[in-house]
Amino acid sequence: MKKTIIATALAALASLAFAHSGGTDKLGCHIDHSTGIRHCH
Repeated sequence: MKKTIIATALAALASLAFAHSGGTDKLGCHIDHSTGIRHCH
């Protein structure tokens, strides 16, 4: 039980670390305007 809670907490923190704003197109991609590079999720 304790391992599950720790794993869930780490997964939640990891998702926040890579989050950024920006709309995506129909393929789930967008342009990072700070770098000009298009990437997909």
